[in-house]
Amino acid sequence: MEIQKNVSLADYSTMGLGGNADYLAVIKERNDLVKALTWAESNKQPIVVIGGGSNIIWSDQGFKGLVIVNEIHKYEIFKEDEENTYITIGSGENWDKVVERTANAGLSGIEALSLIPGTSGATPVQNIGAYGQDISQTITAVEVYDSKNKEFMMLTNADCAFGYRTSRFKTTDKGRFFITGLTLHLRSTNMQPPFYESLSRYLSDNGISNYSPDSIRKAVIAIRSSKLPDPAKVKNCGSFFTNSIIPKEQYNELKAKFSDMPHWLVGTDKVKIPAAWLIEKAGYKDYHDSETGMATWVNQPLVLVNEHAKSTSDLLKFKAKIESAVLEKFGIKLEQEPEIVIIQ
Repeated sequence: MEIQKNVSLADYSTMGLGGNADYLAVIKERNDLVKALTWAESNKQPIVVIGGGSNIIWSDQGFKGLVIVNEIHKYEIFKEDEENTYITIGSGENWDKVVERTANAGLSGIEALSLIPGTSGATPVQNIGAYGQDISQTITAVEVYDSKNKEFMMLTNADCAFGYRTSRFKTTDKGRFFITGLTLHLRSTNMQPPFYESLSRYLSDNGISNYSPDSIRKAVIAIRSSKLPDPAKVKNCGSFFTNSIIPKEQYNELKAKFSDMPHWLVGTDKVKIPAAWLIEKAGYKDYHDSETGMATWVNQPLVLVNEHAKSTSDLLKFKAKIESAVLEKFGIKLEQEPEIVIIQ
């Protein structure tokens, strides 16, 4: 393991912005993590662990400490019986490659999470989800290094305190645990309807009645590809805002003004409003901002695109414009998508 100095962080974010890291190390195995953490402690350097850079937006000041790039790879299968299979994966595995392997093997549980960028280690932190599946529905164990007790340990699903796009890794114990692997429980069965509207429509329009993991994966890839830009070709970090959950009373007031407002009930007293709809109605659909060099993606206003921004400051200015427009029009404060982390 090599400790590099003064490394550009724009190369470690799919948004392509940010200053330099004082130090950076790439880890390939668990022991590398311990070595990197020990070095940081000895040299009194703060640390941050990242994967593919799809969930990171760096400040213009960079990171005054050690950035640890996780490339821990592992993929092991344990077939309990004809229906139940467990896979254990390293936290540095490319997430979509994991989904591809499981779908090809006819294993269900994460096929709807196809084409979500990033590494496997980020999935429990954000409790990623799409089209009716959440990673928390399949995780049985998460292997972590506990920086407080300086030991590796296994956390059960219940230990992770999963919630909507959140977990203890993101909230109460942020910075304490470093995820090195996870075990997923998958099944040799198919997803069953009812499906999310866009997925259901795609399956119907294309005459697909075989809901195998591979079929669902291909459908999700087609839907996402039609809406979202490839971060390898267009600088972006995916969805920038999470859907808004508001009190039912507030929704009723807004519905009287905006009769076409889409919504989903959350429990008995809250309503979820699509952030993309709010942004579009606030005037930011396919919006190209000459001042900041930022834009919203033509097919999905949730995605902020770096067209020719020169700094993270430009991105934050554009973000603030959108938030202000939505707040003024609807009285709803947009929340930044949990997959995005701004490190000041």
